[in-house]
Amino acid sequence: MPSFDVVSEVNVHELSNAVDQTNRDVANRFDFKGTNSRVEQSEFSLMLIAPTRFQVDQINDILRARMAKRGIDVACLEKGKISESHHEARMEITVRRGIDAELARKITRLVKDSGLKVQSAIQSDQVRVSGKKRDDLQQIIALLRKSNLSLPLQFVNFRD
Repeated sequence: MPSFDVVSEVNVHELSNAVDQTNRDVANRFDFKGTNSRVEQSEFSLMLIAPTRFQVDQINDILRARMAKRGIDVACLEKGKISESHHEARMEITVRRGIDAELARKITRLVKDSGLKVQSAIQSDQVRVSGKKRDDLQQIIALLRKSNLSLPLQFVNFRD
């Protein structure tokens, strides 16, 4: 029986490359010279550090552009609030990955409401969709792509 998995993943290597490129760009920009502005990465958490709020926003724009060039969907980023203390502003950005329970239920509801003869099952942080016809599965992929979900989805492990 053909099946595929719906996941939400971020390529960790590309993420670290985007952070490194952002740090190089910030170090080379004239308006950031001598400010010790940077992006620090700790697994799936990013900390943007600069002297002012405005510069933190500029670093955020640079980071998003670098991530988009590297093929990372910026919809997976969850911005935190900018906190200022002394002569430094910080903003934490969380990189979301995996499908949470609420979104998984929403996906299974979309699959069931489609009227196609397919089944969906929630498996920890992914959803497996299976059916008898490959065409039905392709219609489900098209349906999920055009539905406006809050997290970027990938369709992997397609088995025939």
